[in-house]
Amino acid sequence: MKSVQFITAGLTLAVSSVVMAESLPGEGVEVQALQSPIAEETFQTMVVNKGLEALGYDVAPIREVDYSASYTAIANGDATYMAVNWDPLHNQMYANAGGDDVFYRKGYYIEGAAQGYLIDKKTAQEYGIDNIEDFKDPEIAKVFDTNNDGKADLTGCQAGWGCEGVIEYQLDEFGLRDSINHNQGQYAAIISDTIARYDAGEPIFYYTWTPYWVSGRLVPGKDVVWLEVPYSANPNGSETALPNGKNYGFDINSERIVANKEWAAENPAAAKLFELMKLPINAVSAQNMMISQGQDSMAAMERHAASWIKANQTVFDGWIEEAKAAAQ
Repeated sequence: MKSVQFITAGLTLAVSSVVMAESLPGEGVEVQALQSPIAEETFQTMVVNKGLEALGYDVAPIREVDYSASYTAIANGDATYMAVNWDPLHNQMYANAGGDDVFYRKGYYIEGAAQGYLIDKKTAQEYGIDNIEDFKDPEIAKVFDTNNDGKADLTGCQAGWGCEGVIEYQLDEFGLRDSINHNQGQYAAIISDTIARYDAGEPIFYYTWTPYWVSGRLVPGKDVVWLEVPYSANPNGSETALPNGKNYGFDINSERIVANKEWAAENPAAAKLFELMKLPINAVSAQNMMISQGQDSMAAMERHAASWIKANQTVFDGWIEEAKAAAQ
C-alpha cells in the first residue's frame, strides 16, 4: 500500500513538474527582434526582449536592419517584431509594407517624442531668429554658412530614417532651397561635428529628435532654441501646431511595437505584452546619455535594461502576469 502511495505521490510530483515547465506561454517559440543601426534604440528593444524571456520565449540576438527593410521582413514573417515604429513619421513605410493587414500594433510604448530644427541660443538672440523662414534673409543664412556658398548649413536627417522626407518637403514648401543646404550623412558623425562647432563658439543649425542624447548635451532653452515653421506642412498632411500655438513642423511621435500579425495571433501572451509595455521617454534619454559617455557596449546596455526593470519591478511583473493571463 505504501508503495502505491509512494508511486502515486511520485506521479503527482512529476505531473506538477510538467505543468510548471509548461506554464510559460512562450516555451519553445523563437523571437527575432529588429532595430535600426541606431545604438540608442537598443535599450528599449532589450527591455521588450527581457519581457519576452520572462514569458518563456527563446529570444534571438537583436538584428540591426534599416527601417524600411525591417517593415518588409516583419511583414513577410522573416522577423518577429521591432520596438521602433515611429507613428506617424513612419506611416508611409508602414503602409507600403502592408499596414494593418500584416502588422499587429496596439499600445504606445514611448510617447511624447519631439523633433525639429534648433540653433544656438546666442545667435538666436543676437539676430532675433525664431522661425525657419528667417533664413530667407541672405544675411541670416550666411551666419550659418560653413562652406562659403552663401547658404545656411543644416545638420540634417540621415537618409532612410523618414525625417529626411519631412525636411525635403519643407525646404520646397517654404521656399528655402536657395537659402539652406540639407547636409546628410551618418548622423552620429555630423552631429558630433556640430557640437564641436558649438563648443568653439560658432553658430549651429541642426535637426534632432527626442528621446536622444543630443538634447541633454545641448539643452533647449539653455544652450539652444527650437525654431518654428510658418505653418504645418509635411508629407503626412497632418497638423503640427501644438496646443500652446507653437509649431515646430513635426508631429509629436510615439514609438510603438510592431509585430507580424499572424505570429501575434498565435502568441497572445506576447501580443498582450506588446500592448501593455510603456517606457518613459526620460528613461530612454537618460540611457542614451550614458551611451554618449562611452557606455555603448552590448553588455553595458544589457545592464541598463536590467537596471531599469529592477527599479520598476512591480510594473514589469504586472505586465508579465497580464500577458500570461491572456494566453489562458
